[in-house]
Amino acid sequence: MFYRIAADGLVLFHLLFILFALFGGLLALKWRYLIWWHLPAAVWAVVVEVFQLTCPLTRWENLLRQNAGQDGYADSFIEHYVWPLIYPAGLTPAIQLGLGSLVLLINVIVYVRLTRQWKLARES
Repeated sequence: MFYRIAADGLVLFHLLFILFALFGGLLALKWRYLIWWHLPAAVWAVVVEVFQLTCPLTRWENLLRQNAGQDGYADSFIEHYVWPLIYPAGLTPAIQLGLGSLVLLINVIVYVRLTRQWKLARES
């Protein structure tokens, strides 16, 4: 039971990490200290998608499931609603490259704006 709960929690954490990597720059516009957490997360997300690497969180999720005696994913709330968001059906290398590019584009736009804000603040 513990391993299944831990695996479900890890899937939820994985989703939150993906959302933070994608949109955390927007939070950094308000709370500047988040830059030091967000930049590495965004870089990692781009690298994993562009080079089609397996995220360690995925491996840990599978190990926890195996320790729970599960082969696949049972029909829990997390598995039914969150899992398809993280690993959609038909995910191809081309789609992964597109997702990595999207993460990169969003974050470049946000950080360009953030840099401009800093420059304006220094000039005032």
